[in-house]
Amino acid sequence: MSSIDTDPLVGHTVDGRYHIQSRIARGGMATVYLATDSRLDRPVALKIMHQHLADDPAFRSKFVQEARSAARLTHPNVVNVFDQGINSQIAYLVMEYLPGITLRELLGSHGNLTQEQTLDILQAIVAGVSAAHEAGILHRDLKPENVLLADDGRIKIGDFGLARATSSATATGQALLGTIAYLAPELLTRGTADQKSDIYSLGIMAYEMLTGSQPYTGERPMQIAMQHTNSRVPAPSSKTADIIPEFDNIIAWATDPDPEERPSTARELLNALTALRPLVSVVGSANPTAVLSNTIALPLTQNETMLLSEQIPEGDTATGAIKQVALKRKRSGALAFIMVIVLAIAAATTGWYFGAGPGASVTIPATSGGEVSSIEEQLTALGLDFVHEDRYDAVVDIGKVSGTDPAAGEVVKKGVEVTIYISIGPRDLPVPTLVGLSEADAIATIQTASFTADQAIIREFSTKIDKGVVIAALDANGNNLKAEDTYPELRPITLVVSAGALPAVANLDPTDAISILEAVGLFPQQADQVYSDTIAAGKVTRVYSPSGSQVIRVGDAVVFDVSKGPELITIPKVINLKWNKAKKLLTDAGFKLSYNEAADSFPGFFTVAGVSPSQGTQAPKGSVVTVTFSGF
Repeated sequence: MSSIDTDPLVGHTVDGRYHIQSRIARGGMATVYLATDSRLDRPVALKIMHQHLADDPAFRSKFVQEARSAARLTHPNVVNVFDQGINSQIAYLVMEYLPGITLRELLGSHGNLTQEQTLDILQAIVAGVSAAHEAGILHRDLKPENVLLADDGRIKIGDFGLARATSSATATGQALLGTIAYLAPELLTRGTADQKSDIYSLGIMAYEMLTGSQPYTGERPMQIAMQHTNSRVPAPSSKTADIIPEFDNIIAWATDPDPEERPSTARELLNALTALRPLVSVVGSANPTAVLSNTIALPLTQNETMLLSEQIPEGDTATGAIKQVALKRKRSGALAFIMVIVLAIAAATTGWYFGAGPGASVTIPATSGGEVSSIEEQLTALGLDFVHEDRYDAVVDIGKVSGTDPAAGEVVKKGVEVTIYISIGPRDLPVPTLVGLSEADAIATIQTASFTADQAIIREFSTKIDKGVVIAALDANGNNLKAEDTYPELRPITLVVSAGALPAVANLDPTDAISILEAVGLFPQQADQVYSDTIAAGKVTRVYSPSGSQVIRVGDAVVFDVSKGPELITIPKVINLKWNKAKKLLTDAGFKLSYNEAADSFPGFFTVAGVSPSQGTQAPKGSVVTVTFSGF
């Protein structure tokens, strides 16, 4: 018996509604099951978060955000999300069930695809991503594993929002290796994503479809990351023959390391792909899922051949056989015509009752983020009644539709009353005490208080705060948040965490200092050579911010000075000078003096007889010169 058959959840019902039939797949965050929605009697894909993650309030919060984000999308190339909930510590997401395979499985079994197959799949994916971007939603985890190829030919993107739900607990090892292959350089260097980051991922996927491999590989995620940030994606035609130059150009455009040089929107990329179609040679079926089918034209079996031969009596002509067949058809035609009429009337009656009459069912449309008047018109056109109700919503703008009950995607009878929830914006909640907590405790506190812990943690060097302790908390605009300040629900809070003291590199060789500073995430460069009485020549004297700021953070550029050794000054000629003149020359030159202080009582009387070191020689600035006088 397989491990799938022994899955403890198979056969159980979640939330009294979703009866689990079998396990479909298992990933780093969740397991996906085929289940039956007992209320609507339809198959669904039930995604259940792994228990160790479901116990974490942060992951539960991200899971809810994924459902909200995905539910806002209604597009033929995006997997529909029907429901979400937490039941008996089980966090689940209910999605449209699409029998088929993923793009990853297709590439695994077929290697590279033809240009036309690639273009068909890519246009569908980009259309879905474009719709998401226009709805204000980023994917941030586009990869072949998240592209579904249904048996009926539909192509859809899934797992919107999952990228926001990853953390250090899931972004390691093979999980990171599988994702980092598609991440844009700016995500790896700055940790920030926008629409152009998704476009970069689309370009990498296109390259893989055409060539059968990813452009960058390595045993460790960091090796792949460095290639993304320091290299340009090679042309697919350099690896696979017959790729047209226009396809090379589009992939180079989408994967440009500079986000400003990529297509400005996914819609612009989609238009370019549409213009590319006439240039792509037609090879094989226009249906991309044709590569999934093993069906071929089979010869007739012996029995089938005998059956056909029996229709033509031996010795008869083909014309005679045709007449016999026509006569049989004529005799049965009248009865068939009558049956067709009867069935048509019955079908029309049934169709009217269930299609337009009292028994008709309709699907609740996607409403989140829409205008109230527009949603009212849609519901009225579907024959549904509605009432309004205000509710807090941390995602949807104030005054827009926050959602409905029943939810979008549910099938209901005409005449059902639908509650339209109108967003009154997020709740303003008190900010908890975060300064002084450990990083882990601060993140947990943020999530418990119903805020979002920004993954882009700022790490600041400090000699006063222990490493790993929170120094400050910032709002979305970078302003300090203090305990008991109010802040909108689910809004991101960025932590400033101590990185410990800046490494001590004084008295080290510059090459050693650079290695040490780079190891803690800084970008050092040599600035000046300076005189130093305490640091040997050629050694580092100090490290500082080029802007003069007292604050240095991980990821900052820093500069360092290198010692030239002490400054050497020529000892002035003072022998045979009166002490008052000689003393001024020596002190103005920067020397310290050792002499009989009795000379200070009669400076115009005593004459300098000698100095050590000798006059005219050089000595370090600030060093001691010993003076002797005539008559002492």
